[in-house]
Amino acid sequence: MCGPFSVFLVFDDGVSKQVNLRCRLKGPVFKPFRSPEGFAKLRVDHECGTIVWSDQADIAPETLYLLPDERKGARQSSTRSRRKKPSKGSSSAA
Repeated sequence: MCGPFSVFLVFDDGVSKQVNLRCRLKGPVFKPFRSPEGFAKLRVDHECGTIVWSDQADIAPETLYLLPDERKGARQSSTRSRRKKPSKGSSSAA
């Protein structure tokens, strides 16, 4: 994790980015993870290929891939069709 609600992700196609997930923690399933302490329970589920919290909540790797890189001066990912779409098991948090 890079900050209270930020994670550094590396995808199967080599794309890496730092993303802030605070705005993604909506709905009752994410309520326990909206505090920095709850968010810190995040882990990588290699079987599902994405990040999860306590086997209760996850964010799809496709969604993570489309989030902007918050690193200063980072080049934003293109959403054009030429971009290789992530496959299942495509993200991991560092």
